[in-house]
Amino acid sequence: MWIQKDIQLRARPRGFHLVTREVLEQLPEIVQLQVGLLHVHIQHTSASLTINENADPTVRQDFESFFNHAVPENEPYFLHNDEGSDDMPAHLKASLLGSSVTLPVKSGHLNVGTWQGIYLCEHRNYGGERRLALTLQGE
Repeated sequence: MWIQKDIQLRARPRGFHLVTREVLEQLPEIVQLQVGLLHVHIQHTSASLTINENADPTVRQDFESFFNHAVPENEPYFLHNDEGSDDMPAHLKASLLGSSVTLPVKSGHLNVGTWQGIYLCEHRNYGGERRLALTLQGE
């Protein structure tokens, strides 16, 4: 089986947000698979996806602090700032983290670790709604 869906995530503030439940709610077909893969791709260049801690919210706060320190705003060497001081840093952060994650599926569920979840990494102050392309394959 192959299924591909485009979904939209509601707008979120800048930061790292768990979206696992929201993704799975829009993909009820996953329960039909005994074995497979779910590929999740974000269709934007100023937000990203990653997999990490799904329980302690301080991990997500620490991610935001780290990336703001590693890629600060208002650097004089940034030329691309058409949409504000968070514009170029958002693109760099998105490139560092990546635009896609692929997760294994087993017996109708994601086969991930107990403490793992899908993060939407919103790098813009006002990024707006974000589009994801979901591709589910398996049998």
